[in-house]
Amino acid sequence: MNQMRPYKFFFAMASKVGLCIIPSMYDKYHSLVTSSYNIPTNVQLCFWFSIRLAMNSLPAQHLRPHSISSMQDDVLIKELFLSHDPDGRRLDSEQVLRAMENIMCYATASEVPVSDEYGDAFAMNNASNIEVVGSQEPLGHTICKIAREILCKCSGEGDLHKRTMIVFDLVGNYRWDAKVVLVLAAFATSYGEFWLIMQLYPRNLLAVSVAMLKQLPCNVSMLKPRFKALSLLVKAMVEVTKCIIEFEGLPIAHLMMDKEMISTTKSHIFIAAYWVIRSSLNCSSHINDLIAMKSENPNSNAIAAWELSSFVSRLSSICSHLRRQVDACRQQTETKLHQKLVDLLKESQIDNQEVLHVLFALKNDFPLKDCSTQAKLGVSELKDKVVILLVSKPELLPLEKLFLLVHQTYDHPHNKNLEESYKIVWVPISSSETWTDVEERNFELFSCSLPWYSVRQPQLLNSAVVNLIKQEWNFKEEPIMVVLDSQGMVTNSNALDMVLIWGARGYPFSVTREIELWQEEDWTLPLMIDEIHPLLNKWVEEGRNICLYGSENKDWIIEFNAKMMEIRRLGLQVDMVFVGVKNPSEQVRNVLATINQEMHTTLLSFTEIQFFWYRLESIRKSKLRLGKVADTDHTLREVSALLNTEDSDNGWAVFGKGWPPDIVRLQGMQLMECLNLFPDWGGNVARRGLVGAIRNALGLAVSSEPCSHPNVLHYAEGSREGIVVCEKCKRLLKMFVVYE
Repeated sequence: MNQMRPYKFFFAMASKVGLCIIPSMYDKYHSLVTSSYNIPTNVQLCFWFSIRLAMNSLPAQHLRPHSISSMQDDVLIKELFLSHDPDGRRLDSEQVLRAMENIMCYATASEVPVSDEYGDAFAMNNASNIEVVGSQEPLGHTICKIAREILCKCSGEGDLHKRTMIVFDLVGNYRWDAKVVLVLAAFATSYGEFWLIMQLYPRNLLAVSVAMLKQLPCNVSMLKPRFKALSLLVKAMVEVTKCIIEFEGLPIAHLMMDKEMISTTKSHIFIAAYWVIRSSLNCSSHINDLIAMKSENPNSNAIAAWELSSFVSRLSSICSHLRRQVDACRQQTETKLHQKLVDLLKESQIDNQEVLHVLFALKNDFPLKDCSTQAKLGVSELKDKVVILLVSKPELLPLEKLFLLVHQTYDHPHNKNLEESYKIVWVPISSSETWTDVEERNFELFSCSLPWYSVRQPQLLNSAVVNLIKQEWNFKEEPIMVVLDSQGMVTNSNALDMVLIWGARGYPFSVTREIELWQEEDWTLPLMIDEIHPLLNKWVEEGRNICLYGSENKDWIIEFNAKMMEIRRLGLQVDMVFVGVKNPSEQVRNVLATINQEMHTTLLSFTEIQFFWYRLESIRKSKLRLGKVADTDHTLREVSALLNTEDSDNGWAVFGKGWPPDIVRLQGMQLMECLNLFPDWGGNVARRGLVGAIRNALGLAVSSEPCSHPNVLHYAEGSREGIVVCEKCKRLLKMFVVYE
């Protein structure tokens, strides 16, 4: 204690200095005190502790008079702008920052990780996959160049501000977010290399040899206070950097923003970038100091820890102010962007380019990719085309339903004539605000397999765009297909069911076209089974009698098939098709195996059975979306009845043929009674057709006399023969031939 008395006045001055010292002059004070006076190390420690305690006792904005602070910030910003010469270079700053955070996380792990989890993390955050747009130099070379420059500057003496400005000159061609993440990445490589050696030491002989040559400390336990402070500083730098990245990603240039708010926020951004890079240099200096560090000076670790803590305090204050500014800008941006999108989508444009640009291309000139070739695409590829936005979660659809969708679009026969008239763009939306690793993997899997276009980086979609999709287009959990015409107007808020039913025949996929298609359709076998199986389509075209039947009750199926085989032996020509039940389970698989083994009459596979029920569900959804009700719509009533047979133990059957387009559905006891009466009504099949004979036998037809509902049918080969039934009352139609 007596040793400290000669420096009593010295400590008093330290407290005064701490309250008014200008932080940019801290380095000069530090070197002046430590080099000009022969002061013991423990006294130096107390001196700097007094200064830091005084500085940290006040908020950062009160560390010096406001006029001096404002003046210095203005001077600093002008100096920063002298080095700022952006030439259009861009990179994915968020991905680089994630890679940097991973390094810091792994560096502090107690043991070397070996699980697959880390391999997955590397695959997801591999910085070598990040492209620097507008630069011929690979990202790795740029980071190494910055790391070498930092190492050279940290190894020598000099003013930290001057060294910081040299680094700013080095990254002058980049945007502000890129400047910061590149310097952080350069620091992370040095920090990671240090800890890689320390984690492998002393188990790995190579690590031991390198550590000996670098004269790294064998025991890092005494350095814990320094590393703790270093870790806190890195976290503070990362938080400030996230604010900078978020602001730089806002589509400010495309909106009418509050100029004063933007100007103030930009000033905060410039100062924040300066202090992050300055802090990175300071951190690098501390790592560099560990090489050949002298262990006989234990107090130096405490001094280093306090110095790092002062940077933490400053960056925390900067982050607090910057976060409030960026949040205010983001909220205003989201409001204005949402309104702009709503207005654009309501009004007809010259083409679809402005709408697509605002939706996808605010951050990237090539926001799309061709999933089949992985080629990067701009929205100009969609000009003058009908664009279908397939919006879904990253897991997209159940595989069977996805196969059906691909079949109805990419493989549909009509698609050849329309191949360049429309494009499907997959827009995956995360279930939460941040994407999970599982969602990332699902996206990578499907976006490399689909025959359509996809948003290339859906994680970067603006929150205003995501909110519009959820609020205006009513996207919840189930996939939707939003159709934009060639002028960028929404013509159908969900054409998914329309596409699953008609495929490319639905072009241009508008609500108007959907209504037209339903006016041409009725409840027929072609509507139920179109394109599910080629042989089934052939049977329909040939006009053969077909029986679709379903159940998962094996005993009933065996009984039904036995009765149908008996009837077929009596001369009835009918093809049997088992379609299971809605949401087929393993029981249906077992039934399929039994039918194959005992009756050899199975046509549809388990997947095609799922196609059948997906198709029926889409028919019902499409009708309901158009405002139809089962009481007045025959198709909706019949399809709903089939979809509701799932809970019944007894089976059902639908009899019909391609022409005439009439079908009859029987269920349970009614079905078996009808089959048992075949000897009574079988003789009427030749005259009335199978469906007509069944209707007559069960009294389902109102009358055998022709009705008065007019119906003009276009001539088709063989259409003049046979019986035609009225679609409205199911009575026989009297045939007349009309020539045009």
